[in-house]
Amino acid sequence: MTPAEVLDRLRREPDVDAPDLVAVDATDRLLLDTVPDLAGQRVVVVDDAYGALTLGAVAAGATDVRVHQDLLVGERALALNAGRTGLAGSYRPGGLDAGLLDGATLVLARAPKGLDALRELTELTAAAAGPDVVLLVGGRVKHMTLGMNDVLRAGFTEVSATLARQKSRVLVARGPRPGVRSTFPRCRHDAALDLDVCAHGAAFAGTRVDEGTRLLLAALPGAAPGARTALDLGCGTGVLAAALARARSDLAVTATDQSAAAVASARATLARAGLDRVAVLRDDAAGSLPDGSVDLVVCNPPFHVGAALVTAAADRLFAAAARLLRPGGELWAVWNNRLPHRAALRRLVGPTRAAAHDRRYTVSVSTRRW
Repeated sequence: MTPAEVLDRLRREPDVDAPDLVAVDATDRLLLDTVPDLAGQRVVVVDDAYGALTLGAVAAGATDVRVHQDLLVGERALALNAGRTGLAGSYRPGGLDAGLLDGATLVLARAPKGLDALRELTELTAAAAGPDVVLLVGGRVKHMTLGMNDVLRAGFTEVSATLARQKSRVLVARGPRPGVRSTFPRCRHDAALDLDVCAHGAAFAGTRVDEGTRLLLAALPGAAPGARTALDLGCGTGVLAAALARARSDLAVTATDQSAAAVASARATLARAGLDRVAVLRDDAAGSLPDGSVDLVVCNPPFHVGAALVTAAADRLFAAAARLLRPGGELWAVWNNRLPHRAALRRLVGPTRAAAHDRRYTVSVSTRRW
């Protein structure tokens, strides 16, 4: 099967699908076309959305293809697409670490949303890949910044950009600088919380604690006083889980997130706080936890990206909380005032009231119906 035939067969499943959403986009195609010959290359793919880069490289003859995807839904989509195209077993998934990049000659990466994520990838590639490695970072032109070039130059002697095609562009980095080492995870002490917050590059908000989380933290002392089990759903760097475990020693706390960077960050934050008793799981909407097994769920759902899809992502977490809560259990969530979450919470979970609010955020309490 040719690379073009492979790309034509890819689907977004199990991610959200719609007529205007695609499994392969112009950035994927430009990244693959930027490499004159993939045959025999030792390729590392980072944050392949649905498998276009990984399976396209395999079909073009790349060998020893290794893949890291931050989001669990991306891993599952790649596995389904590999089966769909007869390429199951043709690549090796792994964590974003030196072992993944050891000896690589080519790294294909979709441009991350934040510079710290690119910085972590740059440091790891320069430190662990082969001396002849080429790092290609592709993205939509409107999302590419000069700051990305500066980050790449900190790890490589030569950085250039391709011409734009279909509103996408690729940054090309060559010549890893000697002596580069990874500086992640990074930790910063938050004086107000008396907590060291640790973060890998792709973790949302990094070592900063956003104002919505602070508002929820201030309200949590009144949450579900009789609770014995709690879940930080979409835990990010683990700040909410740490606060619950530190304040309530009798509470069995679990933290879950589908982001590999978030899970690694949360584990680092909790370990630094001496809270290793908190279980941290990489899981999509806590799907591996049994129904009705939790007394208290805390959640700061995503609402800083997109428009329609933001509400859908939050609703999915609210539905997961409803499944996980015992009757009478509570979901404490914080959300942007502009979003219509109150109606969704009432529909999906149960009676909902405001526990706190300011000019930007609302902290809501929803009680699971009996």
